[in-house]
Amino acid sequence: MQYFYLFTHLVFISVLGYYFISAMQWYSYKIQRVILHFNRYDWHLYFFLIPIFVYYLSGIYFAFYLFFLLLPTIYLWYKKIDKKLVFTPRVKRFFAFLILASIFQDFLCLLSERCAVYGVIMPLFFSYLASYLYEKILFVGFKKSAGKKLDINKNLKIIAITASYGKTSIKNFLYTVLSSKYSVYKTPRSINTLGGIIKDINENLSDDIDFYIVEAGARQKGDIDEIARFLNPHIVIVGEIGEQHIEYFGNLENIRDTKMELLHSNRLETAFIHQSANVKKGKNLVIYGDEIRDIEATLDGTNFKVQIGGQYEEFHTPLLGSFNANNLEVVILTALYLEIDIKNIKNSIQNLQCVEHRLQKIDANGKIIIDDSFNGNMQGMLSSYSLVSTYDERKVIVTPGIVESSKEANIELAKKIDEVFDLVIITGKLNQKVLDQHIKKAEKIILKDKEKLQEVLASETNAGDLILFSNDAPTFM
Repeated sequence: MQYFYLFTHLVFISVLGYYFISAMQWYSYKIQRVILHFNRYDWHLYFFLIPIFVYYLSGIYFAFYLFFLLLPTIYLWYKKIDKKLVFTPRVKRFFAFLILASIFQDFLCLLSERCAVYGVIMPLFFSYLASYLYEKILFVGFKKSAGKKLDINKNLKIIAITASYGKTSIKNFLYTVLSSKYSVYKTPRSINTLGGIIKDINENLSDDIDFYIVEAGARQKGDIDEIARFLNPHIVIVGEIGEQHIEYFGNLENIRDTKMELLHSNRLETAFIHQSANVKKGKNLVIYGDEIRDIEATLDGTNFKVQIGGQYEEFHTPLLGSFNANNLEVVILTALYLEIDIKNIKNSIQNLQCVEHRLQKIDANGKIIIDDSFNGNMQGMLSSYSLVSTYDERKVIVTPGIVESSKEANIELAKKIDEVFDLVIITGKLNQKVLDQHIKKAEKIILKDKEKLQEVLASETNAGDLILFSNDAPTFM
């Protein structure tokens, strides 16, 4: 019977560990974010706190709770979440520490006559601490290796980009334009943390690159400073600053100060700073945002003008959304600074490919789908609504609202949605209440289970409808 209790305990520890490390992975392995900024505290209650409470109080009956209630429940939870745990080497090491700590503790418990129940808290605490320290040691080694790799390549120029929103688009657009003349490499996907950048340098950056374009993100003060002092970029772009992630920073001033940390480079040649940063022109500082005008965004593309050398140059891009014109403005200015001919810049911009899930237009069985699910900021979302408003037929939106922003921002968003759309499908729990309260004219469907979205769209939409997927939020949001 004792071996059954031991087996039950190891299974229970593994279940708790799986939930814990899943939450850690979602929030970049930051324990303070899992504790202070988690959006589904009910999950903490159901899958962590209550199970521990039941474990210590139910005695020999705990096995019934574990195998007939907790395991089936967490399996159903696992099937429904859309961002499942990825078993990276870090996760595997965590489980190794967890199992070893559990077995060692249980062995000591078997030898003690006073031991009445196998502990839970200590193995979890030890595995988290051991994993944290081990990853720190590995990180120091990886950082040193990446630093050496950068030092060896004396001809490499580094361009670092940050913004409240639009930094990934700016990075991708700039990569395309600069590639017309130079050998360029950029950080893949939305990698923007120091750890991700270091991994990218060690694994992917070759020694024949002229420009390395890096995206820098942050969740707290000092994050971008670390990136800037490690990379020491030659060129810096600080895009538009707004309230994205304000729940982490507290106010707009803290967001601004954190973004401006990117200038902490001892080899900075020039910096392009959006006017929303409210800084004055200075040595090596170029303030942009006023040089663009006559933006015309339709479902066929975007036209705009940028003032260059005292006159306005016209540009066209197949990209949808007026905000893309604003992102392209700094791309144009940076390319000119790096001596790319204006004709080549225009040609590159005219042939830009739509970034997947960012105002991506798709024709599906007579319905027009605009996939903007990777666009989660106020400016970009409102811009997409203005774009959609030009469509004459029925308009449908699928959205969770703005994630990691304020209630006031979501109220403003809801009012704009109400002006433009005929049918609103609200997904996610985070902003469900505020959107439901402030969307009054449009027909609403509150979708609690995202797995049923395809079924709802099939039954509620018709040929000729335009369907906008506006932002997306994983289940834990």
